[in-house]
Amino acid sequence: MSSELVVVTGGSRGIGAAIAIELARGGYRIAIGCRHPEEAADVVSAILQEGSEAIAMPLDVTSEDGIQRFLADAQSHFGALHALVNNAGITGPLGAFAELETVWMRRVVEVNLTGTMLCAQAALRCFGAAGAKGRSIVNISSIAAQTGSPGEYVHYAASKAAVEAFTLGLAREVAALGIRVNAVAPGTVNTGIHALAGDPSRPARVATRVPMGRVGEPQEIASAVGWLLSDAASYCTGTVLRVSGGL
Repeated sequence: MSSELVVVTGGSRGIGAAIAIELARGGYRIAIGCRHPEEAADVVSAILQEGSEAIAMPLDVTSEDGIQRFLADAQSHFGALHALVNNAGITGPLGAFAELETVWMRRVVEVNLTGTMLCAQAALRCFGAAGAKGRSIVNISSIAAQTGSPGEYVHYAASKAAVEAFTLGLAREVAALGIRVNAVAPGTVNTGIHALAGDPSRPARVATRVPMGRVGEPQEIASAVGWLLSDAASYCTGTVLRVSGGL
């Protein structure tokens, strides 16, 4: 059982919450970054029930200074950073790309891509201070990076495709330091993000196109993240693990 610190961004609900709880079961101490820490109270409680430790703190992944403060506070609670899970992300509104407001185009790229890169850069600096060998980053992508999500959110798909390119390039850059960088690309998952995007019925509609005949559950994505962070995946870096029911 590990007792090392893992940061999970966007960990107050959905896939992020499941990841935080899954990693706590492995004995990791969890620092949850989210916009409103009170929304993570149930997640922190669940982690404590697993016998691990957790803290939820405010984090804006687009703020370089905010990320640095968050990591400094997390490490003051739980010691040197062992791993980062870049889960924070948004879709923006669904619909035809020609109708998308520019403000949403910029915001989705800022959160999904720039936020992922800023957090990864800050984590690498922490790894360097602590000794890099054995450290790890897992970025959350999406099957949309491959499908393109036409008619829904091609801007989101583009941001996730960029996350996958970033994952591969960074993995190759830091491999000799003993740092692994991988990604998990979920298919459609049964979470509240669809309602936030204005289409709560989307999972049921997408399920008919999935070869396995259903959408995924957050725990199934969390298990994949847990594996990539574990020693069982010690020879995996630059990998994009697609967890999509065959879609």
